[in-house]
Amino acid sequence: MTRFLIVPQWQGSPSSRSMRLIDGAQAIAGDLPRAACTVVDVPVEAGEAQDTGIRRFTTLARVRESIDAALATLPADEPVLTVGGDCGVAIGAISHAATRHPDLAVLWLDAHGDFHAPSTSPSGAFAGMATRAATGQVDKALNGGITASRIVIAGARAWDDDERESAARAGVSIVGVEEISRAEAVVDAVVATGARHVYIHVDLDVLDPSAITGVTAPVPFGCSVASVVGVIAAVRARLPLVGSSLCGFAPASPAEAVEDQGSILRIIGALA
Repeated sequence: MTRFLIVPQWQGSPSSRSMRLIDGAQAIAGDLPRAACTVVDVPVEAGEAQDTGIRRFTTLARVRESIDAALATLPADEPVLTVGGDCGVAIGAISHAATRHPDLAVLWLDAHGDFHAPSTSPSGAFAGMATRAATGQVDKALNGGITASRIVIAGARAWDDDERESAARAGVSIVGVEEISRAEAVVDAVVATGARHVYIHVDLDVLDPSAITGVTAPVPFGCSVASVVGVIAAVRARLPLVGSSLCGFAPASPAEAVEDQGSILRIIGALA
């Protein structure tokens, strides 16, 4: 049985509408089996950078400690789907999965590469550093515990040039939107990492704006829900899925949340 870890963190987002992520996480949780859900308490305060170059760092570090503690209480033989909030919540879940499966690969489905360093990030937001943090290159308190060569970023179409170059130099595999429609191209990239287990992260802005409304930074020319679901199914057919995350839902109203829920539940169904 899949367990759901609900983490309504907004402090890692660069958006001025980031607090909508709280509503998004809660809306998703409302459609999940209550008995299978564990909710992580996210502090109200924004937090401080403390010379890290990461906005709201102190709160992000507190939430990471809470994520680690919550994951430690869940059955080791049951996969966990972490529901955000911003995509920074995935890093603790990746670390947890990598500890149990050192041969882990991460498939990161996102409109953004999220490979900034604190020194290069235009916003200082942790969400924009998340894949880099997964490799331990951002801050030791927010480390994901895997090597860059085990990360496959798919669907990203909003890169800064130096960010993309840094990811490629580090050994991250980058798969374009057009290749997601051919699921085997993504599967091949994941298998080529040499991994025997996989963690899949979905930031909902990987979808085309025609497929979802409630995201803070929609990017044109994205994926269809069917393509994302197809990729997840194809990857799961080749490698065991040992953890996943879904983040970035920020509906402007309850009506908008209802409108998007069908697409979100299709993706959750593929992950769970």
